Amino acid sequence: MGRLSVDLLVLGAGVAGVYAALAAEARGAKVLLLSKDPLPSGSTPWAQGGIAFPLDEADLEAHLQDTLRAGRGLVEERVARAILAEAPRHLARLRAFGLPFHPEPTREGGHSRPRVRHLGGDQSGLLLLRGLLARLQSPILQGTMAASLLLAQGRVAGVLALSPEGPLEVRAGAVLLATGGLGRLFPLTTNPEGATGDGMALALRAGAALRDLEFVQFHPTALPNGALVSEACRGEGAILLNARGERFMERYDPLLELAPRDVVARAVHREREATGGVFLDLRPVPNLETRFPTVVAQARALGFDPLKEPIPVAPAAHYAMGGVKTDLFGYTGIPGLYAAGEVASTGFHGANRLASNSLLEGLVMGERAALAALEDLAFPQGAEPLPSLAADPEALLALKAWMERAAGVLRSGKRLEEALRFAEGLPLREVAPERAIRPSLEAAHQVLLARLLLRMALLREESRGAHFREDFPQEAEEAYHLEARGEGIRRVPLGIE
Repeated sequence: MGRLSVDLLVLGAGVAGVYAALAAEARGAKVLLLSKDPLPSGSTPWAQGGIAFPLDEADLEAHLQDTLRAGRGLVEERVARAILAEAPRHLARLRAFGLPFHPEPTREGGHSRPRVRHLGGDQSGLLLLRGLLARLQSPILQGTMAASLLLAQGRVAGVLALSPEGPLEVRAGAVLLATGGLGRLFPLTTNPEGATGDGMALALRAGAALRDLEFVQFHPTALPNGALVSEACRGEGAILLNARGERFMERYDPLLELAPRDVVARAVHREREATGGVFLDLRPVPNLETRFPTVVAQARALGFDPLKEPIPVAPAAHYAMGGVKTDLFGYTGIPGLYAAGEVASTGFHGANRLASNSLLEGLVMGERAALAALEDLAFPQGAEPLPSLAADPEALLALKAWMERAAGVLRSGKRLEEALRFAEGLPLREVAPERAIRPSLEAAHQVLLARLLLRMALLREESRGAHFREDFPQEAEEAYHLEARGEGIRRVPLGIE
């Protein structure tokens, strides 16, 4: 078994993880990143929309109000205000990196004015991540998946992982989760294959709290294969039509196609049920092929020509508002463990994320979490040093032995059939033989999170909380989060830690 030792271990190489690593290495820390998939990995390269930055000091309050409105009463205002106030500094830094933002911002759903900055038309996430990776000096181990967090003396002390060469033990002064969401629990999703909730499952098993898992945002306009049709298309003039050829959004919201995503997704779902289908007409968008080349190419790959006809769309699981509960510095409550990006729940998004606030959160919280982790190294949150790697040596030996067997299966290319029983009927996508180990770990994570998500959703429905009602009033009588730990689920009033 290979062994490494670093100051900060980052799990995930999307915007939150890479930006965190940049912040840590700039301060002299020894950093290592693990990426489950080949680079560029995670959901970041799939982000067609841009980054939402307040236009100026005067727009900060308007951006905040848009965020609160979209979040349906569950946004923690102090968190949102802090993240938005910090945004201009990160925009200036990205420009200093040489990232070629479009000169004019775009308006997307839920925003009261154009403030979303794009890169390369509908390739914002990909170009952002490439720009960050080009500046990164720290190593990234690709094809390497964390199997378990290591605990010692009440602190997270690293991970056990599976690399292409076999099991790998990484000791770390602190671990930062940046593993993304859980969209692959759903049959139709815009998420990449790696979005199986690994970081959430690892954190839960280490004793951290998961919050608001029942709030999963569905993007209103996905192609039949789950490929995303950017919300910016509607911001540039695309309209929704039902199977009768009727434009229907005026019946649901005065903002029409630019209503918040939850509103548009429910409207699309209803119209598909009532009329047999919903289509997005992209022909009103000027310079469509130049402005949205990815959308046009994906549609044509499925046999549709958006320059000649409306294309079929449907809602698809897109973003997890819930995740590992953290404070404003990414701290999970477990010494040595931090989280940033979609894997985390800061309270910024509430019950429904405002368009293009996700990449912004990844930048702000990625840096904040990295700096907090480095401070943790200087002043550890724990009374004693780490003389031992495992709090439970027998359990650690058993896991190592299992991983050694699994590595043999991985090298031989056989399917790890007994591990697939973890799935218990949960639909999993086919996995190539060389990745035969993945279904075992991913299936276990998916089953755990699917059960938890269902329990939390049912509990919120049964409690008849205002936030589960379809009207989603912003000013709710009962404002609470649902949190899950090992001992079960509890209600926590909004803003009360």
